[in-house]
Amino acid sequence: MLSRFFINRPIFATVLAILLVLAGLLTVQTLPVAQFPDITPPTVMVSAVYPGADAKTVAETIGVPIEEQVNGVEGMLYMSSTSNSDGSYMLTITFENGVDIDMATVKVQNRVAEAEPKLPSSVKQQGVSVQSMSSNIILFIALESDKPDTYDGLYLTNYAQLHVIDELSRIDGVGGANAFGSGEYSMRVWLDPELMRIRGVTPTDVMSAIESQNIQVSAGQIGAPPGEENSQFEFTLTSAGHKRIWRHSNPSEYRWFYVAFKRHCPYRFRKRIIFYGFSCIRQRCRTYRHKTTSRSKRP
Repeated sequence: MLSRFFINRPIFATVLAILLVLAGLLTVQTLPVAQFPDITPPTVMVSAVYPGADAKTVAETIGVPIEEQVNGVEGMLYMSSTSNSDGSYMLTITFENGVDIDMATVKVQNRVAEAEPKLPSSVKQQGVSVQSMSSNIILFIALESDKPDTYDGLYLTNYAQLHVIDELSRIDGVGGANAFGSGEYSMRVWLDPELMRIRGVTPTDVMSAIESQNIQVSAGQIGAPPGEENSQFEFTLTSAGHKRIWRHSNPSEYRWFYVAFKRHCPYRFRKRIIFYGFSCIRQRCRTYRHKTTSRSKRP
């Protein structure tokens, strides 16, 4: 019935077709054109680490407080979280298409800040990261050495951290870059439960000793205000520091640490309380342990 109307009036059909073509030519310039259009919804990721905790503890102590605050943020479609047995936690918040991802990140950051007082102290020390990035991996880069005996996987991972990760992170459109495979350089401490029980030392004492004595201190200045007014020179002092108040880089330097004072007797690491050495995070590769043999005369 509708087609017969245009067949019986060819002039009207021709004029209408011309008008539609002209309207299309005028509006085609206003259509959005993008080489990579936003097809998938934008996402914001929240990550945290609770050292030494299992997956259930991470979900209860980190996941519950953060998710209670983040739930219901403006423009959110849904969210999903993952708690791992290595103490890591990751929350992915998916937003509607068209939402400003930068503004959404700020809103999520404000919600996470409200939940931080409820988090464990060790988690707050590690920090809670909020980033606008997708959970999908778009590229893998593998590093290979021609001399595997000289440059092992741990060396290549450290090289990527120093020279590759920063360059990739600065590329426009890259949300984040990570190096993984062989772990990272770190200092690992092995505790001797029997000797610690005899001397009444707890793991908290060891952790507090490392945090308080493994620090970087400033040596100060000479000739700087409010010193003498007629001073002609100013010098900034640099010093390696005392053997017990500097940032250490060798396992043998930790033997000077005072762990605790029990019955007016100081206990150091060298008194057979712990084992210590360089190792890597997440894997026991290139591990060196040093065991002291000196004994304490007091129990």
